[in-house]
Amino acid sequence: MLNDIKKDATTRMAKSVDGFRQELTKLRTGRATTALVDHLKVNYYGSDMPLSQVATVSVADARSLLITPWEKGMVAAVEKAILSSDLGLNPNTAGTAIRINLPPLTEERRKELSKHVHAEGENSKVAIRNIRRDAIQHVKELLKEKQVTEDDARRAEDEIQKLTDKHVKDVDDVVKAKEQELMAV
Repeated sequence: MLNDIKKDATTRMAKSVDGFRQELTKLRTGRATTALVDHLKVNYYGSDMPLSQVATVSVADARSLLITPWEKGMVAAVEKAILSSDLGLNPNTAGTAIRINLPPLTEERRKELSKHVHAEGENSKVAIRNIRRDAIQHVKELLKEKQVTEDDARRAEDEIQKLTDKHVKDVDDVVKAKEQELMAV
């Protein structure tokens, strides 16, 4: 029973860290990456489709993305999706291809993005701590129902705390790496 609680906590904490990493891929840093537009939805004949299912997205060079819709009629819809997104980018259409030039980040914008990364990291740490609280609560319930001994409960709580510390450190490492990436000129 205690092993199940620890496995569940480990899985949930790992998912929290992975979700945080995934969230950071949407942040625009100094260089172009296809992950920047992965979350965009395009109106495709009345239904919203992910951009990757209606167009080819590639990195043209360090500062630009090239989007090539599979159908000629989709160029306007893709352009509209990019303009209405929260990315703040201006697409340039040339026939059937759309080029997105990523301007260099200003120092002010880098600091703003760094603060955002720290805030998201803190949210992820809070989620991990909530998972720890839930796991320890389950252990205490088992102890209360006399299904485990006090020594086993104490040992399980210590192991859950070690898991929490490990995953919080992982989040800190991700924040530090992303911050270095943002501040690199």
